[in-house]
Amino acid sequence: MSGRRDRWAGTDDPVGRERVRRSSGPSRPSAVSASQASVLADPSAYKRDTHDPDYVILVTVVALTAIGILMVYAASAIPQYALTQNTFELVAPQVLAGLLGFAAMFFLMNLDYRYLRLVSLALAIVALAMLVIVVAPLGPFRSLSVSHNGSTRWIHLGPLPDISPAEIAKLALVVYLAHWLASRGPRIRSFLHGTIPFAIIVVPFLILVVRQPDLGTAVVLVVIAFSLYFAAGAKLLHAALTALVGGVAGAYLMLDIAHYPIDRIQCLFNPWADPQRNCYQVVQGLQALGTGGFFGIGLGNNRVSVPYDVNDFIFSVIAQELGLVGGAVVIGLFVVLAYAGIRTAIRAPDTFGGLMAAGITAWLCFQALVNVGVVVLVFPVTGITLPFVSAGGSSLTVSLAAVGILLSISRETVERGWISASADSGRGYGGTYLPGSRRRSIAAG
Repeated sequence: MSGRRDRWAGTDDPVGRERVRRSSGPSRPSAVSASQASVLADPSAYKRDTHDPDYVILVTVVALTAIGILMVYAASAIPQYALTQNTFELVAPQVLAGLLGFAAMFFLMNLDYRYLRLVSLALAIVALAMLVIVVAPLGPFRSLSVSHNGSTRWIHLGPLPDISPAEIAKLALVVYLAHWLASRGPRIRSFLHGTIPFAIIVVPFLILVVRQPDLGTAVVLVVIAFSLYFAAGAKLLHAALTALVGGVAGAYLMLDIAHYPIDRIQCLFNPWADPQRNCYQVVQGLQALGTGGFFGIGLGNNRVSVPYDVNDFIFSVIAQELGLVGGAVVIGLFVVLAYAGIRTAIRAPDTFGGLMAAGITAWLCFQALVNVGVVVLVFPVTGITLPFVSAGGSSLTVSLAAVGILLSISRETVERGWISASADSGRGYGGTYLPGSRRRSIAAG
């Protein structure tokens, strides 16, 4: 057979020989073989056989970021000029965060994503430490925690822009869970050795985020965790039981900390019951949607003012100024991103890459779904941003960095049937649900 060979099946590659051996027999592998452990310890042992990244993902993200910067400027220029005589007060930090994010994206796109396995635990620990500093600052860290509107979600570092640890926690959770689940192999289907350790990893993140309080981000973290958990091959019954217990516990903890979730749920079902107080933002968002019509009223022509329109309700600005057409374009771009991300996960060369691609795609697209759903009154107000579009330096930078990882994985994707997935995957071995795990091996010639 001519064409592309299995990049890991070379005669001098112990991992390649391990794959060929596993493909020839039905025996169940251990969670991590000796050859895998050696490569995990030194990812440079792999010889990357890369191609161009997925330009669909790249162009889509660049387009969304450009639209975001344009809409943040259109929504904030006049109000900020009235307050500070500077029309670039809000958009300048967004541009800076975008430049930093694109630098991170291009760096990670050209880095072998397997190196992230070496720093996955450290990244998770750093994210947890930053969340602790925000929620329960001690000693010299007390001055770093920043509160706003009843929520404590940011770290202030001198002249630098405030950092949102919750955004870093999303990426850290994706990377570490993908590494842990890939290493766990078929044991993820065990309640004792799979479900319970999984819960122990995820629960600290959720508790710290809920304590901020930040219900929207907590929901996103749950979606990230269970997307990876399901894709790794967990039993549906275990996943359902864990989700049920976690949902009840999270709701109780949230209601114990703050009363606003009840107010927001009431506004979801009847926003006109309190349009001047608790439901004011929701009502203004609906009026902005109706004002835009089919083609919008033009950039900068905000007839309906919506609180936090550059953050949580940026989609109301898009719908008002660019109309139904503009809103449809933004939604369509996220649909394209979802399709390209799932395709990358399916065609990833190994379980770790496939799980990371699935987690990043689920994170970005679900967050976009919820943000748009809040504006059109499908979900209660959550306070989460529209990825790449809403104002928020941490959100934009971390989201672009996550896309860099996705693009790195896309540089090694292959058509189904050309190569085998790594030895830690395979439905026949009780492993990942990703379709790519059913690829066949091709012996080196």
